[in-house]
Amino acid sequence: MKLSGNTVLITGGATGIGFAMAKAFNAGGSEVIICGRRKDRLQEAQRRLPALHIRPCDVSVEADRASLAEWANNQFPHLNILINNAGIQRDIDFKKGIADYRDGESEIEINLEAPIALSGRFIPIITGKDNASIINVSSGLGFIPSSRMPVYSATKAGLHAFSMALRHQLAKIGITVVEVIPPAIDTELNPAGRAQRGTYRAGVTPEEFVDAVMAALEKDMVEIGFGMTAGLLTASRADLDQRFQQMNSRW
Repeated sequence: MKLSGNTVLITGGATGIGFAMAKAFNAGGSEVIICGRRKDRLQEAQRRLPALHIRPCDVSVEADRASLAEWANNQFPHLNILINNAGIQRDIDFKKGIADYRDGESEIEINLEAPIALSGRFIPIITGKDNASIINVSSGLGFIPSSRMPVYSATKAGLHAFSMALRHQLAKIGITVVEVIPPAIDTELNPAGRAQRGTYRAGVTPEEFVDAVMAALEKDMVEIGFGMTAGLLTASRADLDQRFQQMNSRW
């Protein structure tokens, strides 16, 4: 992938991995648009990186998705890369029945339905553009699910499957589909769950992860892992089952 001369839209781009990708694409010579639900965080990101374009949008809401696509198409006719990065993560204990699942935002709507629907809306916009790409940010938990976060894990497994199928479809019209697979990263994801586990630190910054992602994009890799997730791409079923038992043995 060519990293310069693009027009890139990043969902959930005001913080964490999304903002690190915004900085990296901007530094590489691309125009960057970020969207997110919190206007104040978007404005703060723009203060830190004035070249950014910002747009409030709740990607879980179909009307917002439609408005975002129409606005982006009108304002940025050279838009050629969509990065589906927005996501939430929740600890959900189904031993309590439905209560935990219902008491909070929908990971299914934000993590899975939104990237599927946004891809459908933006494919006609980026078709025929040079370097046209969709980048989906999934998770290592899509390969080895966490029993603490069963719905999150399921949405990321679904996003992995969607990315594979979409890649095969869109190759026929010249659009590259890339899946980026983070390990645990030090971001604002799941603050309630992390607080319950104490001062949990993953030891990997978003910038460190994104530096590796950008290098892999330049090499035209379409599935990009980092650290422990790099090995998941070639792991056997037995390896994945063993890691699942190890990771979930304490819960």
